[in-house]
Amino acid sequence: MSRKYFGTDGIRGRANGLITPELALKVGQAAGLAFQRGDHRHRVVIGKDTRLSGYMIEYAMVAGFTSVGMDVLLVGPMPTPAVAMLTKSMRADLGVMISASHNLFEDNGIKLFGPQGFKLSDDVEKQIEQLLDEPIDKRLAQSASLGRARRIDGVHDRYIEFAKRTLPRDLSLDGLRVVVDCANGAAYKVVPEALWELGADVIPIGVEPDGFNINKECGSTSPEALSKKVREMRADIGIALDGDADRVILVDERGHIVDGDQLLAVIAQSWKEDGRLSRSGIVATVMSNLGLERFLNAQGLDLVRTPVGDRYVLEQMLNGGYNLGGEQSGHIILSDYATTGDGFVAALQVLAVVQKLRRPVSEVCHRFDPLPQILKNVRYKGGKPLDNSDVKSAISDGEQRLNGHGRLLIRSSGTEPVIRVMGEGEDRILVEDVVDTIVSALGNAAA
Repeated sequence: MSRKYFGTDGIRGRANGLITPELALKVGQAAGLAFQRGDHRHRVVIGKDTRLSGYMIEYAMVAGFTSVGMDVLLVGPMPTPAVAMLTKSMRADLGVMISASHNLFEDNGIKLFGPQGFKLSDDVEKQIEQLLDEPIDKRLAQSASLGRARRIDGVHDRYIEFAKRTLPRDLSLDGLRVVVDCANGAAYKVVPEALWELGADVIPIGVEPDGFNINKECGSTSPEALSKKVREMRADIGIALDGDADRVILVDERGHIVDGDQLLAVIAQSWKEDGRLSRSGIVATVMSNLGLERFLNAQGLDLVRTPVGDRYVLEQMLNGGYNLGGEQSGHIILSDYATTGDGFVAALQVLAVVQKLRRPVSEVCHRFDPLPQILKNVRYKGGKPLDNSDVKSAISDGEQRLNGHGRLLIRSSGTEPVIRVMGEGEDRILVEDVVDTIVSALGNAAA
Protein backbone atom coordinates (compact mmCIF):
# COMPACT_ATOMS: atom_id res chain seq x y z
CA MET A 1 0.00 0.00 0.00
CA SER A 2 1.36 3.42 -0.95
CA ARG A 3 0.88 5.78 1.99
CA LYS A 4 1.01 9.57 1.84
CA TYR A 5 1.42 10.38 5.53
CA PHE A 6 2.23 7.26 7.55
CA GLY A 7 5.68 5.67 7.51
CA THR A 8 6.91 2.59 9.33
CA ASP A 9 6.29 4.23 12.72
CA GLY A 10 3.50 6.76 12.53
CA ILE A 11 3.79 10.18 10.87
CA ARG A 12 7.21 11.80 11.17
CA GLY A 13 9.02 14.80 9.73
CA ARG A 14 10.43 18.27 10.32
CA ALA A 15 8.47 20.18 12.95
CA ASN A 16 6.65 23.12 11.35
CA GLY A 17 7.74 21.69 7.99
CA LEU A 18 5.85 18.45 7.42
CA ILE A 19 4.46 18.25 10.97
CA THR A 20 2.53 21.52 11.10
CA PRO A 21 -0.26 22.61 13.47
CA GLU A 22 -2.67 22.25 10.54
CA LEU A 23 -1.65 18.64 9.97
CA ALA A 24 -1.77 17.85 13.70
CA LEU A 25 -5.28 19.29 13.95
CA LYS A 26 -6.40 17.26 10.93
CA VAL A 27 -4.86 14.06 12.33
CA GLY A 28 -6.75 14.67 15.57
CA GLN A 29 -10.01 15.10 13.68
CA ALA A 30 -9.44 12.15 11.34
CA ALA A 31 -8.26 9.74 14.04
CA GLY A 32 -11.05 10.91 16.33
CA LEU A 33 -13.68 10.17 13.71
CA ALA A 34 -12.10 6.81 12.84
CA PHE A 35 -12.27 5.68 16.47
CA GLN A 36 -15.76 6.88 17.34
CA ARG A 37 -17.61 3.63 17.87
CA GLY A 38 -20.84 3.63 19.81
CA ASP A 39 -22.72 6.30 21.77
CA HIS A 40 -20.42 6.51 24.80
CA ARG A 41 -18.32 9.57 25.60
CA HIS A 42 -15.08 8.97 23.69
CA ARG A 43 -11.66 9.83 25.12
CA VAL A 44 -8.06 9.97 23.93
CA VAL A 45 -4.81 9.89 25.92
CA ILE A 46 -2.03 12.16 24.63
CA GLY A 47 1.59 11.90 25.77
CA LYS A 48 4.75 13.45 24.36
CA ASP A 49 8.51 13.58 24.68
CA THR A 50 10.51 16.71 25.53
CA ARG A 51 10.86 18.47 22.14
CA LEU A 52 10.08 22.17 21.94
CA SER A 53 7.58 21.49 19.16
CA GLY A 54 5.62 19.15 21.41
CA TYR A 55 3.62 22.06 22.82
CA MET A 56 2.53 23.23 19.37
CA ILE A 57 1.53 19.77 18.19
CA GLU A 58 -0.14 18.81 21.48
CA TYR A 59 -2.50 21.78 21.53
CA ALA A 60 -3.27 21.49 17.81
CA MET A 61 -4.25 17.85 18.36
CA VAL A 62 -6.37 18.82 21.37
CA ALA A 63 -8.26 21.22 19.09
CA GLY A 64 -8.71 18.47 16.51
CA PHE A 65 -9.97 15.83 18.91
CA THR A 66 -12.30 18.13 20.85
CA SER A 67 -13.75 19.48 17.60
CA VAL A 68 -15.06 16.02 16.74
CA GLY A 69 -16.42 15.44 20.25
CA MET A 70 -13.59 13.49 21.94
CA ASP A 71 -12.44 14.22 25.49
CA VAL A 72 -8.66 14.55 25.84
CA LEU A 73 -6.50 13.36 28.74
CA LEU A 74 -3.04 14.99 28.70
CA VAL A 75 -0.25 13.12 30.51
CA GLY A 76 2.75 15.23 29.49
CA PRO A 77 6.23 13.78 28.90
CA MET A 78 5.98 9.99 29.20
CA PRO A 79 7.63 7.03 27.45
CA THR A 80 5.83 5.68 24.40
CA PRO A 81 5.16 2.29 26.09
CA ALA A 82 3.67 4.16 29.07
CA VAL A 83 1.22 5.94 26.76
CA ALA A 84 0.25 2.60 25.20
CA MET A 85 -0.25 1.11 28.68
CA LEU A 86 -2.27 4.12 29.92
CA THR A 87 -4.49 4.05 26.83
CA LYS A 88 -5.63 0.57 27.78
CA SER A 89 -5.72 1.02 31.57
CA MET A 90 -7.65 4.31 31.37
CA ARG A 91 -10.11 2.66 28.96
CA ALA A 92 -9.51 5.28 26.30
CA ASP A 93 -10.59 4.80 22.69
CA LEU A 94 -7.29 6.03 21.32
CA GLY A 95 -3.75 6.86 22.42
CA VAL A 96 -1.33 9.38 20.92
CA MET A 97 2.42 9.75 21.44
CA ILE A 98 3.95 12.94 20.07
CA SER A 99 7.55 11.99 19.36
CA ALA A 100 10.13 11.48 16.62
CA SER A 101 11.73 8.72 18.68
CA HIS A 102 15.53 8.79 18.20
CA ASN A 103 15.60 11.82 15.85
CA LEU A 104 16.97 15.19 16.95
CA PHE A 105 14.71 17.98 18.23
CA GLU A 106 14.05 19.55 14.80
CA ASP A 107 11.82 16.59 13.89
CA ASN A 108 8.64 15.41 15.51
CA GLY A 109 6.01 12.80 14.88
CA ILE A 110 2.64 11.34 15.79
CA LYS A 111 2.22 7.70 16.85
CA LEU A 112 -1.28 6.32 17.33
CA PHE A 113 -2.49 3.42 19.50
CA GLY A 114 -5.82 1.65 19.48
CA PRO A 115 -7.92 1.03 22.61
CA GLN A 116 -5.94 -2.10 23.55
CA GLY A 117 -2.62 -0.23 23.35
CA PHE A 118 -1.48 -1.66 20.01
CA LYS A 119 -0.16 0.39 17.09
CA LEU A 120 -2.63 0.73 14.25
CA SER A 121 -2.89 -1.72 11.38
CA ASP A 122 -2.21 -0.68 7.80
CA ASP A 123 -5.95 -0.76 7.08
CA VAL A 124 -6.80 1.65 9.92
CA GLU A 125 -3.96 3.98 8.92
CA LYS A 126 -5.30 3.94 5.36
CA GLN A 127 -8.75 4.87 6.69
CA ILE A 128 -7.27 7.81 8.60
CA GLU A 129 -5.30 8.91 5.51
CA GLN A 130 -8.51 8.98 3.48
CA LEU A 131 -10.17 11.16 6.11
CA LEU A 132 -7.16 13.51 6.11
CA ASP A 133 -7.75 14.29 2.44
CA GLU A 134 -11.54 14.64 2.67
CA PRO A 135 -13.55 17.68 3.80
CA ILE A 136 -15.01 16.81 7.21
CA ASP A 137 -16.77 20.09 8.04
CA LYS A 138 -20.14 18.36 8.16
CA ARG A 139 -18.85 15.72 10.58
CA LEU A 140 -17.67 18.13 13.27
CA ALA A 141 -19.41 17.96 16.65
CA GLN A 142 -22.33 20.22 17.51
CA SER A 143 -21.61 23.00 19.99
CA ALA A 144 -23.06 21.05 22.92
CA SER A 145 -21.10 17.92 22.01
CA LEU A 146 -17.59 19.36 21.85
CA GLY A 147 -14.91 17.54 23.84
CA ARG A 148 -13.12 18.67 26.99
CA ALA A 149 -9.41 18.48 27.83
CA ARG A 150 -7.73 17.96 31.19
CA ARG A 151 -4.27 17.15 32.52
CA ILE A 152 -3.91 13.91 34.48
CA ASP A 153 -1.67 13.73 37.55
CA GLY A 154 -0.04 10.63 39.00
CA VAL A 155 0.63 8.85 35.71
CA HIS A 156 4.38 8.66 36.42
CA ASP A 157 3.67 6.53 39.49
CA ARG A 158 1.43 4.25 37.45
CA TYR A 159 4.19 3.47 34.96
CA ILE A 160 6.83 3.02 37.66
CA GLU A 161 4.62 0.51 39.43
CA PHE A 162 3.86 -1.28 36.15
CA ALA A 163 7.57 -1.57 35.30
CA LYS A 164 8.49 -2.87 38.76
CA ARG A 165 5.81 -5.56 38.55
CA THR A 166 7.50 -7.10 35.51
CA LEU A 167 10.13 -8.46 37.95
CA PRO A 168 9.57 -11.02 40.73
CA ARG A 169 8.70 -9.29 43.99
CA ASP A 170 11.70 -10.78 45.78
CA LEU A 171 14.19 -9.65 43.14
CA SER A 172 16.20 -6.60 44.14
CA LEU A 173 18.83 -4.61 42.28
CA ASP A 174 20.80 -4.07 45.50
CA GLY A 175 24.52 -4.03 44.84
CA LEU A 176 24.21 -2.95 41.21
CA ARG A 177 25.65 0.40 40.19
CA VAL A 178 23.67 1.49 37.14
CA VAL A 179 24.29 4.46 34.86
CA VAL A 180 21.11 5.31 32.94
CA ASP A 181 21.03 7.68 29.97
CA CYS A 182 17.51 8.95 29.34
CA ALA A 183 18.50 10.89 26.19
CA ASN A 184 17.03 14.10 27.68
CA GLY A 185 13.75 12.56 26.59
CA ALA A 186 10.45 11.18 27.77
CA ALA A 187 11.86 8.82 30.44
CA TYR A 188 13.95 11.40 32.30
CA LYS A 189 11.76 11.25 35.41
CA VAL A 190 10.29 7.78 35.60
CA VAL A 191 13.23 5.47 34.83
CA PRO A 192 15.80 6.77 37.38
CA GLU A 193 13.06 6.75 40.01
CA ALA A 194 12.02 3.17 39.20
CA LEU A 195 15.63 1.91 39.30
CA TRP A 196 16.14 3.58 42.68
CA GLU A 197 12.95 2.01 44.05
CA LEU A 198 14.25 -1.39 42.91
CA GLY A 199 17.37 -0.88 45.00
CA ALA A 200 20.00 0.07 42.42
CA ASP A 201 22.70 2.65 42.95
CA VAL A 202 21.57 4.98 40.16
CA ILE A 203 23.71 7.48 38.26
CA PRO A 204 21.40 9.32 35.82
CA ILE A 205 22.59 11.26 32.78
CA GLY A 206 20.56 12.80 29.96
CA VAL A 207 17.93 13.93 32.46
CA GLU A 208 18.00 17.70 31.88
CA PRO A 209 15.75 18.28 28.86
CA ASP A 210 15.53 21.85 27.55
CA GLY A 211 13.44 21.29 24.42
CA PHE A 212 16.51 21.19 22.17
CA ASN A 213 18.86 18.51 23.55
CA ILE A 214 16.79 15.36 23.11
CA ASN A 215 19.00 12.59 21.60
CA LYS A 216 21.83 15.13 21.16
CA GLU A 217 25.09 13.27 21.77
CA CYS A 218 23.26 11.00 24.20
CA GLY A 219 20.81 8.11 24.32
CA SER A 220 20.75 4.81 22.46
CA THR A 221 21.88 6.30 19.14
CA SER A 222 24.93 8.04 20.71
CA PRO A 223 26.04 5.77 23.57
CA GLU A 224 29.60 7.14 23.75
CA ALA A 225 28.76 9.41 26.70
CA LEU A 226 27.23 6.46 28.54
CA SER A 227 30.28 4.26 27.89
CA LYS A 228 32.56 6.97 29.24
CA LYS A 229 30.40 7.46 32.35
CA VAL A 230 30.24 3.72 33.07
CA ARG A 231 34.03 3.48 33.02
CA GLU A 232 34.43 6.68 35.02
CA MET A 233 32.03 5.58 37.77
CA ARG A 234 33.13 1.92 37.63
CA ALA A 235 29.51 0.99 37.18
CA ASP A 236 28.23 -2.54 36.58
CA ILE A 237 26.05 -1.62 33.63
CA GLY A 238 24.83 1.28 31.51
CA ILE A 239 21.33 1.65 30.10
CA ALA A 240 20.77 3.94 27.10
CA LEU A 241 17.20 4.74 26.08
CA ASP A 242 16.12 6.79 23.09
CA GLY A 243 13.99 9.94 23.17
CA ASP A 244 10.69 8.14 23.70
CA ALA A 245 12.15 5.13 25.57
CA ASP A 246 10.77 2.41 23.33
CA ARG A 247 14.27 1.16 22.51
CA VAL A 248 17.34 0.35 24.60
CA ILE A 249 21.04 -0.31 24.16
CA LEU A 250 23.16 -1.57 27.07
CA VAL A 251 26.81 -0.94 27.92
CA ASP A 252 28.82 -3.50 29.92
CA GLU A 253 31.21 -2.71 32.77
CA ARG A 254 34.04 -2.22 30.26
CA GLY A 255 32.08 0.35 28.32
CA HIS A 256 31.37 -1.98 25.39
CA ILE A 257 28.01 -1.70 23.62
CA VAL A 258 25.44 -4.50 23.77
CA ASP A 259 22.90 -4.29 20.93
CA GLY A 260 19.36 -5.58 20.61
CA ASP A 261 20.40 -8.92 19.11
CA GLN A 262 22.46 -9.82 22.18
CA LEU A 263 19.61 -8.67 24.45
CA LEU A 264 17.18 -10.94 22.58
CA ALA A 265 19.63 -13.83 23.00
CA VAL A 266 19.94 -13.23 26.77
CA ILE A 267 16.20 -12.98 27.35
CA ALA A 268 15.36 -15.88 25.02
CA GLN A 269 17.76 -18.29 26.71
CA SER A 270 16.68 -17.19 30.20
CA TRP A 271 12.99 -17.51 29.38
CA LYS A 272 13.51 -20.88 27.75
CA GLU A 273 15.27 -22.20 30.87
CA ASP A 274 12.43 -20.86 33.05
CA GLY A 275 9.72 -22.25 30.76
CA ARG A 276 8.43 -18.77 29.95
CA LEU A 277 8.65 -18.81 26.15
CA SER A 278 5.18 -19.34 24.69
CA ARG A 279 6.68 -20.85 21.52
CA SER A 280 10.04 -22.48 20.81
CA GLY A 281 11.33 -19.39 19.07
CA ILE A 282 11.31 -15.61 18.85
CA VAL A 283 10.57 -12.97 16.22
CA ALA A 284 13.09 -10.48 14.79
CA THR A 285 13.55 -8.50 11.60
CA VAL A 286 15.61 -9.15 8.49
CA MET A 287 18.28 -6.86 10.01
CA SER A 288 19.09 -9.18 12.93
CA ASN A 289 22.52 -10.78 12.70
CA LEU A 290 22.93 -14.30 11.36
CA GLY A 291 24.93 -15.01 14.51
CA LEU A 292 21.74 -14.58 16.57
CA GLU A 293 19.90 -17.04 14.35
CA ARG A 294 22.66 -19.64 14.68
CA PHE A 295 22.79 -19.15 18.47
CA LEU A 296 19.04 -19.65 18.80
CA ASN A 297 19.09 -22.72 16.56
CA ALA A 298 21.76 -24.24 18.82
CA GLN A 299 19.35 -23.70 21.73
CA GLY A 300 16.57 -25.47 19.85
CA LEU A 301 14.83 -22.18 19.10
CA ASP A 302 13.65 -20.73 15.80
CA LEU A 303 14.12 -17.16 14.56
CA VAL A 304 11.14 -15.91 12.56
CA ARG A 305 12.08 -12.85 10.48
CA THR A 306 9.85 -9.93 9.45
CA PRO A 307 10.30 -6.67 7.51
CA VAL A 308 11.96 -3.81 9.40
CA GLY A 309 9.67 -2.12 11.93
CA ASP A 310 8.55 -3.14 15.38
CA ARG A 311 4.91 -3.09 14.26
CA TYR A 312 5.67 -5.99 11.88
CA VAL A 313 7.47 -7.84 14.65
CA LEU A 314 4.46 -7.46 16.91
CA GLU A 315 2.05 -8.49 14.15
CA GLN A 316 3.99 -11.74 13.63
CA MET A 317 4.19 -12.31 17.39
CA LEU A 318 0.42 -12.00 17.73
CA ASN A 319 -0.29 -14.14 14.66
CA GLY A 320 2.18 -16.86 15.64
CA GLY A 321 1.68 -16.84 19.42
CA TYR A 322 5.22 -15.67 20.29
CA ASN A 323 5.85 -13.61 23.43
CA LEU A 324 9.37 -12.32 22.66
CA GLY A 325 10.52 -10.32 19.67
CA GLY A 326 12.50 -7.28 18.70
CA GLU A 327 14.98 -5.47 16.55
CA GLN A 328 18.74 -5.14 16.46
CA SER A 329 18.25 -1.41 17.15
CA GLY A 330 16.93 -2.21 20.62
CA HIS A 331 13.16 -2.32 20.14
CA ILE A 332 12.36 -5.30 22.37
CA ILE A 333 8.73 -6.42 22.67
CA LEU A 334 7.73 -8.53 25.65
CA SER A 335 4.07 -9.22 24.95
CA ASP A 336 3.45 -10.75 28.39
CA TYR A 337 3.83 -7.20 29.72
CA ALA A 338 3.56 -4.63 26.94
CA THR A 339 1.82 -3.97 23.64
CA THR A 340 4.79 -2.21 22.08
CA GLY A 341 8.56 -1.93 22.47
CA ASP A 342 9.59 -0.96 26.00
CA GLY A 343 13.28 -0.19 26.44
CA PHE A 344 13.17 0.00 30.22
CA VAL A 345 11.21 -3.22 30.79
CA ALA A 346 13.59 -5.03 28.42
CA ALA A 347 16.56 -3.69 30.40
CA LEU A 348 14.96 -4.94 33.62
CA GLN A 349 14.73 -8.46 32.20
CA VAL A 350 18.47 -8.41 31.48
CA LEU A 351 19.22 -6.98 34.93
CA ALA A 352 17.25 -9.86 36.42
CA VAL A 353 19.53 -12.34 34.60
CA VAL A 354 22.63 -10.45 35.78
CA GLN A 355 21.42 -10.66 39.38
CA LYS A 356 20.51 -14.34 39.03
CA LEU A 357 23.87 -15.38 37.53
CA ARG A 358 26.00 -13.00 39.62
CA ARG A 359 28.40 -12.60 36.70
CA PRO A 360 29.71 -9.47 34.96
CA VAL A 361 27.51 -7.96 32.28
CA SER A 362 30.29 -8.50 29.72
CA GLU A 363 29.86 -12.26 30.23
CA VAL A 364 26.08 -12.34 30.65
CA CYS A 365 25.44 -10.28 27.51
CA HIS A 366 27.86 -11.95 25.12
CA ARG A 367 25.94 -14.98 23.89
CA PHE A 368 27.34 -15.17 20.36
CA ASP A 369 29.94 -13.65 18.04
CA PRO A 370 28.10 -11.61 15.42
CA LEU A 371 29.01 -12.11 11.77
CA PRO A 372 30.53 -9.04 10.07
CA GLN A 373 27.65 -6.83 9.03
CA ILE A 374 28.10 -3.71 6.90
CA LEU A 375 25.29 -1.14 6.61
CA LYS A 376 25.53 1.93 4.38
CA ASN A 377 22.94 4.51 3.38
CA VAL A 378 22.49 6.21 0.01
CA ARG A 379 20.44 9.41 0.01
CA TYR A 380 18.47 10.31 -3.11
CA LYS A 381 16.26 13.23 -4.14
CA GLY A 382 13.72 11.49 -6.33
CA GLY A 383 13.00 8.74 -8.80
CA LYS A 384 13.48 5.02 -8.21
CA PRO A 385 17.21 4.20 -8.08
CA LEU A 386 16.45 0.55 -7.26
CA ASP A 387 14.85 0.15 -10.70
CA ASN A 388 18.08 1.18 -12.47
CA SER A 389 19.55 -1.65 -14.58
CA ASP A 390 23.12 -1.09 -13.32
CA VAL A 391 21.88 -1.25 -9.73
CA LYS A 392 19.98 -4.47 -10.40
CA SER A 393 23.07 -5.96 -12.00
CA ALA A 394 25.28 -4.97 -9.05
CA ILE A 395 22.83 -6.57 -6.61
CA SER A 396 22.65 -9.77 -8.65
CA ASP A 397 26.45 -9.99 -8.87
CA GLY A 398 26.75 -9.39 -5.13
CA GLU A 399 24.35 -12.20 -4.30
CA GLN A 400 26.34 -14.57 -6.51
CA ARG A 401 29.63 -13.56 -4.87
CA LEU A 402 28.26 -14.25 -1.37
CA ASN A 403 27.00 -17.59 -2.72
CA GLY A 404 25.09 -18.76 0.34
CA HIS A 405 27.77 -17.64 2.83
CA GLY A 406 26.05 -14.40 3.69
CA ARG A 407 23.06 -12.15 3.12
CA LEU A 408 22.24 -9.00 1.21
CA LEU A 409 19.38 -6.71 2.15
CA ILE A 410 18.62 -3.58 0.15
CA ARG A 411 15.56 -1.54 1.08
CA SER A 412 14.14 1.96 1.00
CA SER A 413 13.74 3.67 4.38
CA GLY A 414 10.18 4.15 5.57
CA THR A 415 10.98 7.48 7.26
CA GLU A 416 13.40 9.36 4.95
CA PRO A 417 14.58 9.40 1.27
CA VAL A 418 17.35 6.89 1.89
CA ILE A 419 18.17 3.44 0.50
CA ARG A 420 19.80 1.17 3.06
CA VAL A 421 22.30 -1.44 1.86
CA MET A 422 23.16 -4.19 4.32
CA GLY A 423 25.59 -7.01 3.67
CA GLU A 424 26.49 -9.79 6.07
CA GLY A 425 28.82 -12.78 5.85
CA GLU A 426 31.77 -14.64 7.26
CA ASP A 427 34.35 -12.77 5.11
CA ARG A 428 34.34 -9.08 6.09
CA ILE A 429 36.51 -7.97 3.16
CA LEU A 430 34.21 -9.68 0.66
CA VAL A 431 31.08 -8.23 2.32
CA GLU A 432 32.54 -4.70 2.31
CA ASP A 433 33.46 -4.97 -1.38
CA VAL A 434 29.97 -6.23 -2.31
CA VAL A 435 28.27 -3.44 -0.33
CA ASP A 436 30.57 -0.73 -1.73
CA THR A 437 29.90 -1.88 -5.30
CA ILE A 438 26.13 -1.67 -4.79
CA VAL A 439 26.40 1.69 -3.00
CA SER A 440 28.48 3.06 -5.90
CA ALA A 441 25.87 1.92 -8.43
CA LEU A 442 23.07 3.44 -6.34
CA GLY A 443 25.00 6.69 -6.01
CA ASN A 444 25.39 6.95 -9.79
CA ALA A 445 21.69 6.17 -10.30
CA ALA A 446 20.63 8.69 -7.65
CA ALA A 447 22.81 11.39 -9.25
